[in-house]
Amino acid sequence: MNTILRSGSAEAEISPLGAELISFIRKDTGTDYIWSGDAAYWTGRSPVLFPIIGAVRNGEIKVHGQAYKLANHGFARHSEFTIIEADESHAVFRLTSSGHTLSSYPFQFNLYITYTLNESTLKLDYRVENTDGQSIFFQLGTHPAFNCPLDENGSFSDYVLEFSETETLDREFLNSAGLRITGKTESVLKGERLLPLTHEMFRDDALVFRNVASRQITLKSRVTEKSVAVSFEGFPDLGIWQKLNAPFLCIEPWQGFADSDGFEGELSEKEGVITLAPGENFASSLTIEIS
Repeated sequence: MNTILRSGSAEAEISPLGAELISFIRKDTGTDYIWSGDAAYWTGRSPVLFPIIGAVRNGEIKVHGQAYKLANHGFARHSEFTIIEADESHAVFRLTSSGHTLSSYPFQFNLYITYTLNESTLKLDYRVENTDGQSIFFQLGTHPAFNCPLDENGSFSDYVLEFSETETLDREFLNSAGLRITGKTESVLKGERLLPLTHEMFRDDALVFRNVASRQITLKSRVTEKSVAVSFEGFPDLGIWQKLNAPFLCIEPWQGFADSDGFEGELSEKEGVITLAPGENFASSLTIEIS
């Protein structure tokens, strides 16, 4: 059964499958800011990416010389989480390692996602706990998809992304297998804060950025007052994506990214991988504010 959080101005609905946010509605307008999951484009809404982000070379990770098959973005988004605490405005979900997860990722862990609703602001706190007797290695990412346009007014090209800091960003490209193409980049922002949106910019899949300075990105329109601000901590990297010509946009703060097309190393050697000693915790957060 889904969990519903309520405040005076908003309502959020979370599915135990993937602990995924599937709806975030402002009560005064009835506007749902989260993508519907229409299968004509993409069935996701706001999956968590764990223990990898994107694709791994040959669809497998290597740990201590052994290969393990692992699908794009990992297994957490398709796993049933346990609700361990909930009230009107917050809920805590937990995914614990099991025989199923160990077959593709040979480490013991707990992954917690805590949702807290305060009026029109929803905060997601992520915590990974190492319950293994050895160091564990992982990546962690977010993938919220927002309706764009946010209402019936205007079109996708009326929207811009506003970065909280002046950015100089080079886009990395993905190949047909979802791997980063070695040596292929393109300048997207040069000392700027605004990124105008077009469908065409996603013809070559996601925009992948490393080491983004901003801690907040706002999706806003030239023709409507409705907007959504995404703030984050503990996520230095960023993906921006839509299924080509779809009426949504994903703003995806990440810790890590897909393998490069020539990567042959172990999981522990991946760029952007998090190393966690036994008994230690890793924490990060994502905050969504709708207006």
